[in-house]
Parts: sequence; structure tokens; C-alpha cells
Amino acid sequence: MTIRHRRTLIDGVEIFHREAGDPSRPTVLLLHGFPTSSHMYRHLIPRLADRWHVVAPDLPGFGFSAAPARDAFAYGFDALARLIERFTETLGLDRFAIMVFDYGAPVGFRLALRHPERIAAIITQNGNAYEKGLSEGWNPIQAYWRDPSEANRAALRGFLALEATRWQYTHGAHDEALLAPEAWTLDQALLDRPGIAEIQLDLFLDYRSNVALYPRIQDYLRSHRPRLLAVWGRHDPFFLPAGAEAFRRDIPDAEIHLLDAGHFALETRGAEIGALVRDFLARVHAG
Repeated sequence: MTIRHRRTLIDGVEIFHREAGDPSRPTVLLLHGFPTSSHMYRHLIPRLADRWHVVAPDLPGFGFSAAPARDAFAYGFDALARLIERFTETLGLDRFAIMVFDYGAPVGFRLALRHPERIAAIITQNGNAYEKGLSEGWNPIQAYWRDPSEANRAALRGFLALEATRWQYTHGAHDEALLAPEAWTLDQALLDRPGIAEIQLDLFLDYRSNVALYPRIQDYLRSHRPRLLAVWGRHDPFFLPAGAEAFRRDIPDAEIHLLDAGHFALETRGAEIGALVRDFLARVHAG
């Protein structure tokens, strides 16, 4: 199994992605969250690539994808989703499962809303679509939504500091010795590049558009009933277990697994999540 690292120009923006497996097999699109990149899937990709074609892009402004200047690219979740949509079209991906995490959820669900026929299944690892899934950890960001003042914007800069990045990995982890420090170190090095902080603060503000979209996402889930697997770190400080359980309201046969893990559950429960995903995808593609 070989992971290839590729760069593709999409509407003038270079998108980096990791790719493995036979392109003739069913595709799984892995969408990362904040403050990380496709690097978060580095251990999952080999666990899937023997049976599936796996594609994991970095969103613009994240990882090793380009970060266009803010006056040249409107950093909002609609723009991120449209670029990833064009990315999938450029790669010729006309039907695929999506695995979404954190920011990857509003990107992936937008793909599903625009092209439900392209979505073979949904795997969500702490990828939220319900207000009941939002914890009190969102309070400072919600204050910025209500009043997008410079003072409220400045109050969020602490979320971009090394101690906050590391905390997202360590909080709720059942065994911190399983956490590889290069994960948050890489995330932080990429966050600390010139101009990235302002991009991230723009996305904090635009996250309110995702919450506003929740009713449409829920209607899509009820109407289309995609096969859905939720594997959730139950100790996530931002996305509560109630957000995972809520999927059953709209998809009664959704599969829900609450794990003894935090936000970055793949870092400590990677083998367990990999096994759940393999079993789920095997049943999806068996018909």
C-alpha cells in the first residue's frame, strides 16, 4: 500500500491531497477539521486502502494546500465546499462515501445538499449537524457571532495558540501516552504562518452559517436517508454526544458509537475506529 501526495490546481488554488488504493474501487473522501489537515488521517488511510480508494484533501488555508490572500478568496464554508466540490469533479469522483470531522462536516454536508446522488454513505467522527451537539465551549465564538467587534475577535486569538492546539488533543484522551506530539506541533507550525490567524478568525465568524444550515442538513438526512455511521469521542469539549445521538432522529437506523476519547479520537482509538469504518463500508458496498 502506497500513499501518494499530490497537488492539484483548482480554480487557481493549489489543493494538496493524500491518495491511496485502487481508483477503480469505491472511493472514500476524508475531510479534516480545525486546526489540523489530512495529516489527521495518516493512520486511517492504510487501514482502508486495501479495499477502497481513499482521498484526503487539505482545505484551502490548512495543511499544505494554498492559503490565498483574504482579498482574493472569501474564507467561508460555502467557498471551502465549492472548491472541494470542484476538486472531486477534477479527480473524476462521481460517487463516494464521505468521512467528516469537525470543519469537515459542514463542508461534507454541503456536498451532500448540492449533489445527494454523489454520496454513497456518511461517516461522522465528531462532525456535528445539530444545535444540541454544541457545548458551552462555543460560548466565546457565539459571542463573536452576535457582536463581530474587534474586541470579540481578539478574544478568540487564544484558540490559535500552541497550548490550545495541544489541549484539543489531550482533553478527554484516555491515555495521553498514545498521542504523538508531532500532530499538534505540525498543526501549530501551519497555524503560525503569516496571515493564517486572520483566515481562521474569519472562519470562526462564518461558522454561524453552519448552524443556520442545520435544518436543511436535517431535512436532507430525513429525505434521503443515507447510510450513516457516527463514531464519537464522548469527551469532546466542543461537540457533545447528544450531537451523535441526534442523527437517529432523522435516520432511525444510523449506527452510533460513543468512544472513550476526546476530540481527536483517531489519535487514541484509531484501530477501533478503523475496524468500525471497514465493517460499515463493507456493508454499504455489499448493497
